[in-house]
Amino acid sequence: MAVYLVNGVASAVPATLVLFFVRDRLQAPAHEALFLGGYFAAAALAMPGWVRAVARHGLVRCWLVGMGLAVASFVWAARLGSGDVAAFAVVCLASGAALGADLVIPGALLTGLVQRAQHGQRHEGLYFGWWSCASKLNLALAAGLALPALQWLGYTPGARSPAALDALAIAYAALPCLLKLAAAALLWTHRLALEPRT
Repeated sequence: MAVYLVNGVASAVPATLVLFFVRDRLQAPAHEALFLGGYFAAAALAMPGWVRAVARHGLVRCWLVGMGLAVASFVWAARLGSGDVAAFAVVCLASGAALGADLVIPGALLTGLVQRAQHGQRHEGLYFGWWSCASKLNLALAAGLALPALQWLGYTPGARSPAALDALAIAYAALPCLLKLAAAALLWTHRLALEPRT
């Protein structure tokens, strides 16, 4: 559950801040739909590939690769600035493909854990209830941490000062990458419990 929570917050922080980043850092509000559409289209198109990869290489290994792809593609967003529309579109497509792993793999890992626990149907609802709670907590934590931190660092929507925009870039791109690496470390540490070798 800790892996899912940390990874979920890593994904929820940029989801919370993306419109601020596009409008203020990139100064490209006309391209918001293009960026978001490309991101989710790439995730949807990548999902079948992740399913095939899981069949060959296993859930944990594929999720680690997905996390690595997310970091490798997304960290560059911190260096983008005004007018970097094409570069950010590439970031959206690559990180969207990585999102495909987040959409496919965690639920399959939970299903495996529930089956191995053999607690019966009475406990299955509890597992999935906690899972749903963690999903909602991800968004709450992202908004509750990122937005006040940005304000404390001097960023407010519409800001144009270099310091404020740098704070936005760090919160939008660097912080999620650090959280994603922490989630990958947790996943690696607990890999045998999550997906025992047969």
